[in-house]
Amino acid sequence: MMKQQTAKTGTKCPESGVWKVSRTPTTTAPIAKGNTMPPYKDKGVTWTLKQKA
Repeated sequence: MMKQQTAKTGTKCPESGVWKVSRTPTTTAPIAKGNTMPPYKDKGVTWTLKQKA
């Protein structure tokens, strides 16, 4: 199995797709490659790629 791709708030998105916050409470967001990974609830978080675009 391939390692899950992750990206932290403030870094460039490495892959377009649906990203999920790696903690609870969680959310998902569509983020395009090259965009800046957003914060969640005003905090820096780690996002995990759930589905490639």
